[in-house]
Amino acid sequence: MRILHTMLRVGNLGRSIKFYTEILGMKLLRQHDYLEGRFTLAFVGYGDEVNHTVLELTHNWDTEKYNIGDGFGHVAIAVDNAAKACDEIRKQGGNVVREVGPMKHGTTVIAFVEDPDGYKIELIERK
Repeated sequence: MRILHTMLRVGNLGRSIKFYTEILGMKLLRQHDYLEGRFTLAFVGYGDEVNHTVLELTHNWDTEKYNIGDGFGHVAIAVDNAAKACDEIRKQGGNVVREVGPMKHGTTVIAFVEDPDGYKIELIERK
């Protein structure tokens, strides 16, 4: 068994695809409109779905905004240099909500950014 994807509901699909592809460097893997259901699914990730876990962005056409539940935490992405990643994200209009530094009660270097819908993305610096 392995995790295939995590689904996030998004209010503006184009804005979200732009964030995940242009700012975080993922690729749009596939996208399909479900006319009768009035929703679109778009899958983004750093590699193909056969070998990698990806994100499913679900856009319900009649919903512009969602409340992020108290139980949701974040999506984590490994980076070589968290400070450089945050600088690049800022340059492209992304929102850094926790500056680079060691995690609380630990030494792992992390930062947090927010996607256009307010979902937290943790950047974890790999040695």
